[in-house]
Amino acid sequence: MLIITARIPKRRLIAGTAAALFCLMAAIAGTAMHLSGRAAAASAEVKGIRGNDERVEYLEELGWQVSETPIATEELLIPEAFDDSYAGYLSLQRQQGFDLTRYCGERVKRYTYEIENYPTGETGVQAALLIYKNRVVGGQVQAADGSFLHGLSRPTERTFAGALMI
Repeated sequence: MLIITARIPKRRLIAGTAAALFCLMAAIAGTAMHLSGRAAAASAEVKGIRGNDERVEYLEELGWQVSETPIATEELLIPEAFDDSYAGYLSLQRQQGFDLTRYCGERVKRYTYEIENYPTGETGVQAALLIYKNRVVGGQVQAADGSFLHGLSRPTERTFAGALMI
């Protein structure tokens, strides 16, 4: 058996313990921020969306009551390269945890549902999901008349100011 002993001055022992506690607290805070950031996005790519029931359930998890069937289903081709006209839309998707640049050149389906419980009571508001191979890869909430567009998360009073007015 081998035993090693060392003499450490009390001042260094306290400083080392404080540094270790600081690192531990920073790691805990970082993890908490990461997890809360993921919850705030609430819509980062979700797999296993195989049919209409899963799409409706996904929107309900975000706080929306939507029509049971989509009001529109379209197949879209994500461009090979995005020009400047897509900057605002790509930024909106990134804020939600989506990265459409990973799907350049791919075909996606867009399912659009009518929202029945928009917080302002407004009618004609729609939720659109972009689906690639049973995975939500993007989406937005928009006014049918094009007057606003925002992320999939249900807005609060504070987030109404962040909606893109078109």
